[in-house]
Amino acid sequence: MNSGIAIGCAFLCACLLMAGCNEKNKAGAQTEATAQVEEVTDGSVIKITSANEFPLVKAKTLDIAEELALNGAIVPDISRTVGVNALTGGRIAEVHARLGDAVKKGQLLLKIHSPDLANAVAALKQAKADELLAQRYYDRNKFLYERGAVVAQKDVEAAEDALVDAQANTENAITQVRLLNADPQHPTAFVELRAPISGVIVEQNIALGGAAKSLDATPNLFTVADLSRVWLLCDVYENNLSRVNVGDTAKIRLNAYPDQPMQGKVVNIFSLLDPATRTAKARIELDNSQGILRPGMFATAVFVSQAKTTRVVVPAATIFRLHDRDWVFFPLGGNKFRRAEVQTGGANADGSLQILAGLTKGDEVVGNALQLSAAAQLENPIALEDKDKGEQK
Repeated sequence: MNSGIAIGCAFLCACLLMAGCNEKNKAGAQTEATAQVEEVTDGSVIKITSANEFPLVKAKTLDIAEELALNGAIVPDISRTVGVNALTGGRIAEVHARLGDAVKKGQLLLKIHSPDLANAVAALKQAKADELLAQRYYDRNKFLYERGAVVAQKDVEAAEDALVDAQANTENAITQVRLLNADPQHPTAFVELRAPISGVIVEQNIALGGAAKSLDATPNLFTVADLSRVWLLCDVYENNLSRVNVGDTAKIRLNAYPDQPMQGKVVNIFSLLDPATRTAKARIELDNSQGILRPGMFATAVFVSQAKTTRVVVPAATIFRLHDRDWVFFPLGGNKFRRAEVQTGGANADGSLQILAGLTKGDEVVGNALQLSAAAQLENPIALEDKDKGEQK
């Protein structure tokens, strides 16, 4: 009896002991699982055994003139551009210049056979003939009156009035011929159009044998531009207007001459915004005495602000790019590093990069982020790949 009770008690104790052990194992397993989950959820933390091989650098600040790169095109200076037109219509009889030609002031560009000018020349010839006749009539009456012939004074005065009227008609006829760009000394039915300034023909809207309409019904027959100074017009998007000011320096690089950088200043920012592109024009005036700048050329202008802004900067090697984003590594102590995203700006002359967000002055980051990332990939490629996939999602 006593032995049976003892055996039962021993069995009961064994069961209780086994149950306690199971509870402890479950608790330990739950704690371990929890620790693993916490480590995996922080996908930005990596471990690497050779942490001492990656020196750290501190972020610092610099006073930097803000830069903005914009695209633009060369156009003629409007104040140095003159249209060539005829004040009368007619047929194009001769063309002595073409689009793109360099011309001198006063050079003959074209001739127009004008019916209006033909009528004006005929009127001038008639006016001169009437004046000559009136002059002879006046001279005759005056001569006879002065010698006591039977000529009344009123006849002399009437002849004088007729002469004055004839002279006025001649002057009017001469003026009409001059208005039609013809020479009264050598009147013809052909209107000669000459270059008003020295420059380059940047527009042509006529051809030999074509019709030239009246001044108010056609575009310019020719447009001549003095290209010794030109404009560079750049498109400034609406969200960048606050970053561009009159007086800012512009570093210019032409697509046609990439090895010949130029420099200018912003002299005007248009007050009108293009509703289609949401841009305003920034104008830069450039000297073109060498003649290498041609209307229509594309250029890139880097606008440098007059005021300087304090920026956080780090060496370019501290940044590595992954999934179209920029990252740095912060040390966490021991062999752990945390990967963090930063927003970068432009590059500086010393090779450092501007940091717009994600770093402050004095922060320590790994000096060669790409090398650290590669080393971590080699040590634990599967875990790092899982982290990257999670961040992409």
